[in-house]
Amino acid sequence: MSDLIPVFDGHNDALLRLWNGGRRGLADRFTMAGEGHIDLVRAKAGGLVGGFFAMFPPPGGTFKMPRFQPPYDIPLTPMMDQKDALAIIMEQAGVAAHLDRAGLMRLCRTRGELDQAIGDGVMAAILHMEGAEAIDADLLVLEALYAAGLRSLGPVWSRPTIFAHGVPFRYPSDADIGPGLTDAGKRLIAACSEMQIIVDTSHLNMAGFDDIASAGLPLVATHSNAHAVSPGARNLTDRQLKAIGETGGMAGLNYGTMFLRPDGRAHPEGALEHAITHLSHMIEQAGEDHVGLGSDFDGAPMPDKLQSAADLPNLVQAMRDHQFGDALIRKICGENWLNFVGRALG
Repeated sequence: MSDLIPVFDGHNDALLRLWNGGRRGLADRFTMAGEGHIDLVRAKAGGLVGGFFAMFPPPGGTFKMPRFQPPYDIPLTPMMDQKDALAIIMEQAGVAAHLDRAGLMRLCRTRGELDQAIGDGVMAAILHMEGAEAIDADLLVLEALYAAGLRSLGPVWSRPTIFAHGVPFRYPSDADIGPGLTDAGKRLIAACSEMQIIVDTSHLNMAGFDDIASAGLPLVATHSNAHAVSPGARNLTDRQLKAIGETGGMAGLNYGTMFLRPDGRAHPEGALEHAITHLSHMIEQAGEDHVGLGSDFDGAPMPDKLQSAADLPNLVQAMRDHQFGDALIRKICGENWLNFVGRALG
């Protein structure tokens, strides 16, 4: 449909889902509609033109979604062995490289490359790593992954690493939990700054967030919502949202129902309406140039009217129904992320 608003998304776990299925039939699983949230059929139907594609080493090699029954405090999983994490990350990087070589996705390193891929009608991907468990203290793996196309990383995924401390899935709570970056974490952030790798603070605790601010980097939370609307540990306080705007960063709306609903439940009913409440608050605090979408597709339970990338027009319509103007909708859906990538990566 020619009238679709193009969407560039701040976070998805499609590589994890595809990796779980192995190499056999990989291209088919990405090109044909299946059980996941993102494939090329659903992307075309919903206007999804690209985004940050995350690599993630799940605990024990698998990940089962916890039960979110408020109040909840789900313990952090133990720190993952670096070599175990690296093996998984390399395989997921191989998934991305395979799709790139097949012409089904284009791994992009700059705004110009994103624009070219989108113009060519190819899924435009920034390669992201969710949790830095695979990176060694000497950062040699970081160099190798950078050469493979990595341009964005989060120091943690809700479990400790040698670099930083995450937040548990806890409701109600904020992210003021535990100490800040380790010495190794400060070296990692300095290297990311030098190499122009975007640093994602989603899943990071408050002290780590503040340490990244002190390092002078733009503050980015690719898939986190407003704590004032849903007071869980994974969501951003007003102070954090304001800091994101002040540093020229970005906050991406997470569609995960437990992060949208004010009651912290994972139920899908009514969650799309809550998404608009979050967007309005995030814009009020961070500014309309610093808020985008960060779906968490293929990584979280989705709202009843936003079950896959094909349903993105429902989110756009909900914004229109709440008097968001067309220019603002286009900013939220993709322009803000693309402009930020231009500032951060060139």
